[in-house]
Amino acid sequence: QDEGKTTLMVGVSDDFPVVHNAKVQYFIDYYTGRGRKVFSRWLARSSRYLPMMRAIFAEEGLPQDLAYLAMVESGFNTRAYSWAHAVGPWQFIQSTGKMFGLKQDWYRDERRDFEKSTRAAARYLKDLMRQFDGEMYLAVASYNAGPGKIRTAIRKYNTRDFWEMSRGRYLRAETKNYVPKLLAALTLAKDPEQYGFTDIEFQEPLAYEKVTLPSVTDLEIVAKMSGTNYEEIKNLNPELRRWCSPPDETDYQLRIPAGSGESFMAQYAKLSPSDRANYMRYKVKKGDTLGALSRKYKVRVNDIIALNNIRNPRAISIGTNLVLPLKKGYSSSRPIKELQDDYIRTRRQVYTVRSGDSLWSISRKFGVSQHQLRVWNRLGWSNIIRPGQRLVVSSRAAKKSAPRTVAATGPVKEITYKVRSGDTLWGIGRRYSVGTGQIREWNNLSENHVLRPGDRLTLRVRTSGKSS
Repeated sequence: QDEGKTTLMVGVSDDFPVVHNAKVQYFIDYYTGRGRKVFSRWLARSSRYLPMMRAIFAEEGLPQDLAYLAMVESGFNTRAYSWAHAVGPWQFIQSTGKMFGLKQDWYRDERRDFEKSTRAAARYLKDLMRQFDGEMYLAVASYNAGPGKIRTAIRKYNTRDFWEMSRGRYLRAETKNYVPKLLAALTLAKDPEQYGFTDIEFQEPLAYEKVTLPSVTDLEIVAKMSGTNYEEIKNLNPELRRWCSPPDETDYQLRIPAGSGESFMAQYAKLSPSDRANYMRYKVKKGDTLGALSRKYKVRVNDIIALNNIRNPRAISIGTNLVLPLKKGYSSSRPIKELQDDYIRTRRQVYTVRSGDSLWSISRKFGVSQHQLRVWNRLGWSNIIRPGQRLVVSSRAAKKSAPRTVAATGPVKEITYKVRSGDTLWGIGRRYSVGTGQIREWNNLSENHVLRPGDRLTLRVRTSGKSS
């Protein structure tokens, strides 16, 4: 779709060029219509993080309103985890996060840290602005697609105009829509009441101070000494994936509620280093037994079994994460709960096949099985997929696209079904509420019969049962 007439919108932003055209209007209509509920959540969160993000962007010499890009990326969700394995408010993939100094291990994922990831995003965007000579729309588009992709588009279409290159087929739809989404979000967020967002309960801006933990410390202890709860400490430190600060790091900087630092430090100074952590993680290796772990770490076998809900102490799989209590009389099940990640995952529903793709590579990309892909897309046993073909890649999308079954309440009626490409006996049977064995019997088909497009099958199905 052509973007139509593009008009500069004066007064929307003081430091970022906001324009209006048909594509921007499409997303304004979406965010105020079908996407209104989601955008309302984004607006409510924005007041918590934007003051901090805008300040960091100002320090880096970037337009402060460019911080609204986090709204488009994640809705300011620190726990966001995309189908492409991008994480946090700025949706860094693992390699890019490491390139900008964001640590990622079992205990932490700094892509989720609202402050550290924002500084990384600001540095990245600053570099992209430099690469594209300050042309903001190209820098924003390259944040989504990668700078190489945008440079290729510039050469291919002989233009540095984002809208012009978006008319071609080279850029993905996601990238073509990325800049219009940002412009629509900025337009709405700058004057939400004008667009009917009058009942937003904006969250309070972040308010915290930092304390230094000289060695690993349980967050439950930090919460108690800070006069708050465990959940608030985790919310202020979303990069922490487990129940404690990283064991391998001394002088760890931790956020606690504003105004609680002096009291915390006074209490913490009285705490013996041996009492700062009540639990440790142990990853089971070949040859390990609970008895050996009990002797090595001076904990009772029964405590290990009870804390980890072990059903068969003689059969512990290699690679299993165990929580070992370092004190007698442990009282918290929190560490066990924290063995599970709390990422909020989004799954892509439909994928367009590219050159070089295979069912195996697509199944790996989206964390599903090849069998699921075959069933959801009615591929039968064929491995053949073509570039440009659209495949359902999630169970949620499969449910949406599943054919409606015929209600089995009326009299039996004989019909003729013409086989289409991708059909299977199982899929046809499911659609008409009949068994595959029945279809074979009605049509004298062998167990190994291969359906071909154009084949005609006799089916005996029940009608809806409605009276005429």
